[in-house]
Amino acid sequence: MSLKSKITNGFLAMLLLLVALGGYAFYTVQRLDRSARTVLQANFYTVQLGQQMLRALDQMERPSSVATGLRVFRQNLTREAGNITEPGEKELVDSLAQNLADYQQLYDDSAAAAQRLSELAQLRRQTHRMVQLNMDALVAKRDFANRTAEQTGRYLLAFIAFSIIVASFLVLSVPEAAVTPLRKLFVSIEHATNQDFTATIPVESRDEFGRVARAFNRMLVQLNDYRSSTLAQLVTERNRASSIVNTLDEGLLLLDQNRDVLLANPVVCQLLNLPAEQLVGRPAAEVAQKNDLLRELLKPLDAPRRDAVVADAPLLTIAQNGEEAYYRLAVQDLISFNDALDQMEFVGQIITLRNVSDFKRLDLMKSNFLATVSHELKTPLSSMNINLKLLQDDRLPAGERQRITASIRQETQRLQRMVGELLDVSRLDSGAGIQLDLRPTQMRDVVQYATDAVQAQLADKHIRLDLQLPPNLPAARADVEKTTWVLINLLANAIRYSPVDEILTVSAEVVGKWLQVSVKDNGPGIAAEHHERIFQRFAQIPDKAGYRGGSGLGLSIAREFITTQGGRLWVESELGSGSTFRFTLPVS
Repeated sequence: MSLKSKITNGFLAMLLLLVALGGYAFYTVQRLDRSARTVLQANFYTVQLGQQMLRALDQMERPSSVATGLRVFRQNLTREAGNITEPGEKELVDSLAQNLADYQQLYDDSAAAAQRLSELAQLRRQTHRMVQLNMDALVAKRDFANRTAEQTGRYLLAFIAFSIIVASFLVLSVPEAAVTPLRKLFVSIEHATNQDFTATIPVESRDEFGRVARAFNRMLVQLNDYRSSTLAQLVTERNRASSIVNTLDEGLLLLDQNRDVLLANPVVCQLLNLPAEQLVGRPAAEVAQKNDLLRELLKPLDAPRRDAVVADAPLLTIAQNGEEAYYRLAVQDLISFNDALDQMEFVGQIITLRNVSDFKRLDLMKSNFLATVSHELKTPLSSMNINLKLLQDDRLPAGERQRITASIRQETQRLQRMVGELLDVSRLDSGAGIQLDLRPTQMRDVVQYATDAVQAQLADKHIRLDLQLPPNLPAARADVEKTTWVLINLLANAIRYSPVDEILTVSAEVVGKWLQVSVKDNGPGIAAEHHERIFQRFAQIPDKAGYRGGSGLGLSIAREFITTQGGRLWVESELGSGSTFRFTLPVS
């Protein structure tokens, strides 16, 4: 039985007891009331009628009121005949009626006066007997009512006592049935708060508490498992954090508020040339006495304007694997909230050494780029200036004027290409993106535009152009202007690095869903380790690898143009075997 059913049954039992007690009391009162009403309505009414009949008989003894008394007696006798309630009362009433009839016969005979008196005395005796009969019935009914009331009172007291006993049992047992399981639950919870998850609750019933006990025991098992898994997770997270710190490519040194070393990752240990065992747990100042680099790292900590000193500090140059590596120092204070003091407090410092070698190399590349651009701009401008001075001489033959004019045109195109590359790079770096006008494009037309643009350069080096374009070449989905620019750039590079009197091959073919265009030269070739580097901005390959001069932007921009159109640009080359640049575009 469930706990709710027990409590409900207890209250229901008390309610039934109250209803039964009240019903029995109400029934007893109603029965006594009915008995009293019966006495009043029957016997007492008969007694009243008898009294009136006796008074009528008194009137009948006086000659002047015999008729009135006779009438009153007859009326009351008639009423009594309709109110017979006791045994023998009917025979008595019938006898009174017969005697009254005899009396009336004698009343008309004046000679029977003595006999009338005898009949009148008989009527009086019978009337007295009738009254006495009802009086005796009244006394008997009164005694019976008294006995019934006493018996009912005893029954009622017994029922009240029984109700009190049952109610006391319910009052003592029902709350205890509800509180006892709660005490067991409280004890188990107390053990659980003390991290003792073994104090389970015994399951002794199938009621609500039994279900709560089973659920609570399952919770204890899960809490125990969760604590075990949490400890494992904490260990895992600690190991993960340690792995992250140990795999950082930055040097990390953690100091506490007393400047004792709490943590040193492998990078900083390698830079300081000290094992972690000689760093962790020791005062940093003590270790710095024998380590020049650590002494440099600790200098900004005591500076009046530490942030400014750290910001203005030069890069630390450290030799690694035979090369110079550049590191930037950063210092960060650790602030934590102290719950006991209810305030923030200083708990330590983090010193980091960030490897900025790539940025340093990029800066050097930009510097080289600026020098290259200056040279690239100065050379054609100087050549154009000399050629313009020659053109001013009227004695110069016409053929020589044409040659000088062609040279100026080439230098002008060279300058235009360089300025265009710089503008494209500036637009990409500003986040403007590349605006494309994609439409079905005949690659044969693109090749024609590009080759027409480099005819002068081809003629200058006596390079023959070999076009291998199938007659049924499908259209590509491309931007005509950007694709032509890419092909011109690839042709210009191929012409620049091709020997004199060589063949330059331009071919196109369908590869799956792609249209592939190739530019093959017979130049010095490119080493495999530089195949991706040549597509980076400002990248320049050493002379012995085949590349000389240039801004280092053309191939980078070309790859951006092709990639934005959904294609791919790459190189296939080996040193001494020439180079083949290929790019793909989706077939329209």
